[in-house]
Amino acid sequence: MLITLWLRLGAFLGKTLLWLLGIGLLGWALSSAWFAWQHRGPVPDKEQVAPGEAAMTQDIIQTAIRIVDQHREGTRYLRDAHAKAHGCVMAEVQVQSGLPSPLRQGVFAEPGKTWQATIRLSNGNAYPQFDSLRDARGMAIKLLNVPGKQLLADRQSFGEQDFVMFNHPNFFVSDVAEYRQNVAAQADGKKAMAFFPSLDPRTWQIRHLFIALATLSPAPASPTQTTYFSVSPYKFGEANAKFRVAPDPDSCPSYTLPPQNQDLPNFLRSALNQQLSTDRMPACFVLQVQRQDPSKYMPIEDTSIEWQESDAPFETVARIKVPAQDFDTPKLNLACDNQSFNPWFGIEAHRPIGGINRLRKAVYEAVSDYRHRRNAEQ
Repeated sequence: MLITLWLRLGAFLGKTLLWLLGIGLLGWALSSAWFAWQHRGPVPDKEQVAPGEAAMTQDIIQTAIRIVDQHREGTRYLRDAHAKAHGCVMAEVQVQSGLPSPLRQGVFAEPGKTWQATIRLSNGNAYPQFDSLRDARGMAIKLLNVPGKQLLADRQSFGEQDFVMFNHPNFFVSDVAEYRQNVAAQADGKKAMAFFPSLDPRTWQIRHLFIALATLSPAPASPTQTTYFSVSPYKFGEANAKFRVAPDPDSCPSYTLPPQNQDLPNFLRSALNQQLSTDRMPACFVLQVQRQDPSKYMPIEDTSIEWQESDAPFETVARIKVPAQDFDTPKLNLACDNQSFNPWFGIEAHRPIGGINRLRKAVYEAVSDYRHRRNAEQ
């Protein structure tokens, strides 16, 4: 009797699980079909400023400054994101020889030209933490001695072009409105609620939560072994494009990084130091562009959408070489900490576009000014 009861119970539970699995698969298929239907081309190739964006931007600036105040290290004020650097290194960025005319834009206009550059490699968190923890990883490139009018009026004497990237192809918010809600929740210590702003399931941002979880990836063996993406679009001459930097080991002498102790809090800095300073071995990357095809679903204003390579492939426009060097000294580390990188530090040919980039302009300026002013007061 008891055996029969258990068998019937097991059969009932098995059928229930199968039904639940079937309903789950059906829901997934329907949601995928709905997403594909809603997110298909064509899309505008011009910027579209959302109503109320300026007011939302001011709210975000105040929240970002609050984060800087919360996460200062003693009396030293850190960045509101990417606070921990693995190092700033000097590099050479050489424009690809034989570049086709459509790719000869801005700083890539002269095939074979070599730009001197500074590269900052970092963790994404707003507070320095162990490298072994899941986190975004960042790369910011600053080309030096770039001729031409700078985008920002107070930067005309600097002559630079920055490309700011991190190691995921899309962002976990779509636009400025979502960013305001998300960053406010995080500043209040409600990280999970950043994606569940109310009890109404229609406001839940499940897809964006999964993007955020994918962005918080395990640490690579070294910052030189990661691919970095601009996420948001830039002008590329008359076209729009996103950028990517990927490791290019074939352009450098063969090198195998010795195993690193990943229990150490700064093992990524140690790995970088091991390669460049101890073993005196360079690191190589390719710099690529992905040009927008407006007939495909490649939106400018939604940074949560990854531009598919099947719609527009990445094209190599330059190669980056980070030569062997000593970068990990107190003087150079302080200079690295005080250096600002901003996608708006550059020329019109590579002007950042889209809502998140417009937001970056205002927030980066305000937070950088605040951080440098407070540090100067110490």
